Formats: sequence, C-alpha cells, structure tokens
Amino acid sequence: MSAEEPLFRVVRGNPTAEELAALVGAVLLRSRPTGTPPQVTRSAWTSSARPVGVSPVAGPGAWRASGLPR
Repeated sequence: MSAEEPLFRVVRGNPTAEELAALVGAVLLRSRPTGTPPQVTRSAWTSSARPVGVSPVAGPGAWRASGLPR
C-alpha cells in the first residue's frame, strides 16, 4: 500500500462526513490493544467522595458528616 492510497474506500452509497467519522472512530476503537487497561487516576476530590451504593446516614450531626472526607 502506497502513501497516496486511502485507508478506506466507499464502494456504495454517499455517506455524510459524520457517518464516515463514526466509522473511522469505531474501527480505531476496535483496533486498540486490549492487553492493558488504561490508567485511571483519582483526584483528591473524587477519592473523598462516598462510595457508590452507600446511603447517607440520617440523624444528629449527619449534615456535618456528609461534607467531611472519609
């Protein structure tokens, strides 16, 4: 394949620019290596948040505990 040769060729129909962009995005996503997951970093803001599924506790002083990091 030469440098001037396109990577994709439309053989039927007349796709819009958005449709072509969606196709290229899907192909690039599928071609990404799946061996190692991407690194996820947590900021201090998100690490102090309540874990998913934990309900707030009602009662005296609950308003104060709701704003403090754990």
